[in-house]
Amino acid sequence: MIRCIAIDDEPLAVKKIASYIQKIPFLELVAECRSAFEAMKIMENHEIQLMFVDINMPDLNGMEFVKSLVNKPYIVFTTAYSEYAVEGFQVEAVDYLLKPVNFSDFLKASNKVKNRIELNANNQIESLKTTANHLFVKSDYKLIRIELTDIKYIESQHEYIKIHLINSNPVLTQLSLKSMEEQLPKDRFMRVHRSYIVNLAKISVIERNRIVFDGKVYVTVSEQYKEKFQEYIDGNFV
Repeated sequence: MIRCIAIDDEPLAVKKIASYIQKIPFLELVAECRSAFEAMKIMENHEIQLMFVDINMPDLNGMEFVKSLVNKPYIVFTTAYSEYAVEGFQVEAVDYLLKPVNFSDFLKASNKVKNRIELNANNQIESLKTTANHLFVKSDYKLIRIELTDIKYIESQHEYIKIHLINSNPVLTQLSLKSMEEQLPKDRFMRVHRSYIVNLAKISVIERNRIVFDGKVYVTVSEQYKEKFQEYIDGNFV
């Protein structure tokens, strides 16, 4: 399932997009948002893979919102104004739908996203090889071996991830956090935020629902993952 949000300040428009999402079997509607600010709050606590976003909205328009995102999901713009099309594709939008959006065009755009996700997943499998104790990742045209015990945490950076290590510089590789999560052993690593996976063995300090690394890096445990993380803490509490 592709986790989606619909963003539009017009109530009828956002309801229409939400109804389209609910008709497509491979899409999952996470939230309807009436502004970019509402969407920000949702994205803090949920992993969103796709957003259908209107451009003309008050305070912060859809184009400005997308440009502000560090870790962008797939983007499909919905708008009544065709003049934004070129700018939309410059920010790597998958599609650009003119209002009134009909279901046929919406379905085509959704299938484009689905195909890109599947292609990207297949490419990423080729870029990541894991064993019980180490993994190989492609970085700067090299294959780098990383011992699992050396990983502190893994950070998402849009189409890349940064693997933070104990005694060496981070390794940047073109993978999604989801692909990495699927390859790592579940009893040793846990997703705690849409942007972070942590090595459970490297957690030494937890402060106000945040994991502290090296006394200066704070990784928040988001609502989506809080229950699972609490179960781990309870199971290891003395």
